[in-house]
Amino acid sequence: MNIPIFDGHNDTLLSFYNKDRGETTFSARTQIGHIDYPRAKEGNFAGGFFAIFSANSGDLADIMALNENDLNELMQKPLPARDYAPALTDTMAMANILFKIEKDLKDKFKVVRNINELKDSIKNKQMAAIFHIEGAEAIDKDLNSLEVLYQAGLRSLGIVWSRINIFGSGVPFAFPNRPDIGDGLTDAGKELVKECNRLGIMIDLSHLNEKGFWDVAKLSDAPLVATHSNVHAICSSPRNLLDSQLVAIKESEGMVGLNFAVSFLWPDGSKDLDMPLEVMVRHIDYLVDKLGIDKVGFGSDFDGANITNRIKDVTGLPNLLKALSDSGYDNESLEKIAYKNWLRVLEKTWK
Repeated sequence: MNIPIFDGHNDTLLSFYNKDRGETTFSARTQIGHIDYPRAKEGNFAGGFFAIFSANSGDLADIMALNENDLNELMQKPLPARDYAPALTDTMAMANILFKIEKDLKDKFKVVRNINELKDSIKNKQMAAIFHIEGAEAIDKDLNSLEVLYQAGLRSLGIVWSRINIFGSGVPFAFPNRPDIGDGLTDAGKELVKECNRLGIMIDLSHLNEKGFWDVAKLSDAPLVATHSNVHAICSSPRNLLDSQLVAIKESEGMVGLNFAVSFLWPDGSKDLDMPLEVMVRHIDYLVDKLGIDKVGFGSDFDGANITNRIKDVTGLPNLLKALSDSGYDNESLEKIAYKNWLRVLEKTWK
């Protein structure tokens, strides 16, 4: 099954920034992490949203090392805010990594800035990267840095990660729970939405709490998009979407990218990596039923989440397409889910 796959979210730049792979470059094949260029080509990975995320000390590696009781206690509340200056430093460094990958791989990899570049890259089997920021801590309250980042290539922005910032509130990871936690967008957050609309920067609603979601829905003139979220009715994580949110996304001509993190997929919130692909198919089926076949895609969270052993890394992406095919999805539907739906929503959003 040789269908190109465009993915809604990865944390690969953070993996390289943290030197999880030592001095290895993106162009070298390793067994560390989820994505590098050789494995991506093997998995028909046509590209995706390359996220930049500025982590507090302890946000990721230290948190995952906690025992279960301490982890559950921590996850009951939003994580601490991230200050502007270190967030901006991290953002510049990870953007630099992205552009170095583009330079090193030359015509094999491109940071795309408009829909024609994205379409051409997929057509020509040139890996396409969208410059995405996850959590707007690197943007000042007056939005001065937003224009600069846009000129540098920023085309997608998550207002928050799972913590509070000057623009809004993210959801904690406590299971089970609902996303109706915390206040809505601040005045600065509302101005951020308007400015993103003006520039044509896609707004990512994943990690945003429910009040913030509805604030964006009221303000934005662009499709509502959650790049890496799942179905709350199946798995009651606050990171997943309520049926009412899915209705709003459908009405806006937006879309949802399926998150591959097992704890957002298993109905009991389990972290068991021995998860059958049928669990992912069930979420896709539900999303297709609520949104329609034109509004569902993948948002793997590669290099930022624990993935089922049935996929393991980017080379396993065709396994998910095969599972969808085996459950009855025809080739046209698979192409929409794999990449065409991302093209559709970005064409409606970018200017």
